[in-house]
Amino acid sequence: MNRTFLISTALAAGLLFGAGAQANTLNIRINADIRGTEGLNRDANTDTILHHIFETLVGFRDDLTIGPALAEAWTVSDDGKTYTFTIRDGATFHNGDSVTSADVKWNWDRRVAAGAEWFCNAFFDGSQGLKVEAVETPDPRTVVFKIAEPNALFLAQLANIQCNGWVASPKNVGADGKWIADSAIGSGSFKLKEWQKGQYVTLEKYADYKPLKEKASGYAGDRTALVDEAKFMIIPDTSAAETALFAGEVDVLPNFESQRIEDAKSRGLQVMTTAGLSLTPLLIQTNDPLMSNVKLRQAIAHAIDFKQIAAARTAGLAEFNPSGVPQASAFFDQDFLKWPDYNPETAKALLAEAGYKGETIKIQTNTRYQGMYENSVLVQAMLAGAGINAELEVLDWAAQLDNYLAGKFQMQSFGYSARLDPSQFYGIIIGDKKTDLTAQWGSTEAYDLYLKSTKTTDFEERKAIFKQIHELMAKDVPILGLYYEPVVAAVGAKIEGYAVWPADKERAWGVKKN
Repeated sequence: MNRTFLISTALAAGLLFGAGAQANTLNIRINADIRGTEGLNRDANTDTILHHIFETLVGFRDDLTIGPALAEAWTVSDDGKTYTFTIRDGATFHNGDSVTSADVKWNWDRRVAAGAEWFCNAFFDGSQGLKVEAVETPDPRTVVFKIAEPNALFLAQLANIQCNGWVASPKNVGADGKWIADSAIGSGSFKLKEWQKGQYVTLEKYADYKPLKEKASGYAGDRTALVDEAKFMIIPDTSAAETALFAGEVDVLPNFESQRIEDAKSRGLQVMTTAGLSLTPLLIQTNDPLMSNVKLRQAIAHAIDFKQIAAARTAGLAEFNPSGVPQASAFFDQDFLKWPDYNPETAKALLAEAGYKGETIKIQTNTRYQGMYENSVLVQAMLAGAGINAELEVLDWAAQLDNYLAGKFQMQSFGYSARLDPSQFYGIIIGDKKTDLTAQWGSTEAYDLYLKSTKTTDFEERKAIFKQIHELMAKDVPILGLYYEPVVAAVGAKIEGYAVWPADKERAWGVKKN
């Protein structure tokens, strides 16, 4: 394949050769457009870009501890129910306005008023144990959160990447109270320059950003932009993205295929890897008449060689893990790998007990995320070997995501964004399936244990609770965890300072392009 063809392929992908090749523009590939700028209608790409523009009060560090972001410091009362935050000295919005405690409260009240539209409301309204009772603003740089009772997850939920509980300028909202389309006035080190929908999102350095003294780590600390622009280039096709990387049109290719690492290195690219926190599972809709049969679900679990899938898909960078506790977590030990063993004969016996008569089971998947598609192909073949009639239903990613949000599937090949505390992950999959359509597991016993895990800060006590939850999950099989996706990024040779971290989120600050 000659270079002319490579470049023409990149052009066809909408890269506009030369447009993003300036030394001060960092080009990062994303595989789909963002869903908006308000942070309510979200997905992983949306989260990634908006967290460059906006800042949460606190953020996760690389080691998964909580560090300062928009708040430079905080204190906790002796009874564990009052958190007092001090806003970073010199913090301003991109329009020049100072960030004040009133802005923090305005954002909080707006999120809460959104009700179920902000899916994280359930994390703070008491329905999952943590209840914020008041937000007070004693002076412009001080904001006080009062919670009903001590909770191990309060700071972690404030830092929760998927919640987008960041602080935006009230001027993003019009006189009608609605978010102005495509408005994005934040306080981060990058501001929105241009959004060409379906093509790219360009952010530019915010010159008046005043950083913290703490060294950058994760989403915390000094987030100073060192390039003039960060351009997130929308390239849906994996092969086209690789072509653009090899041609020098893309500087950072996240979610790089593990099997391609040696090829990338041979081309002079940097390849960075670390253990990840993003679970890749097969979802099961337990409300489906067929899939509601626990014997059938157990049969499916026995029919799949999970270890083989993990090894094949990650080139040995990650091992099988069916639990909500990743290998990268301090809570992890081998007990979290206990699961129905791979045994097609046991699967066949359970199918007979379940009264399975060869009914079709549809596995929804997509080709936007190559791993999801390949996992579904492998699972389909393994199920067929045990006598289970599985069919792939290949959808556009947006359609599949809508089905996930509505609970409309029998099985789905899926991927969860990184949750940085096991309780956060269990809080996503466990719930009342009548009211929470994205909940995968409706066990009240498991839900009570999840709530218990949030109400203590004792490490060993929480670990024991997580083990109880996993034991229940191994019996009920409401979801089939495959592995935690290793974080792999291929990066151009001219890039300095780029790093991967377990949360698997691209960070353009602190990065230079030579």
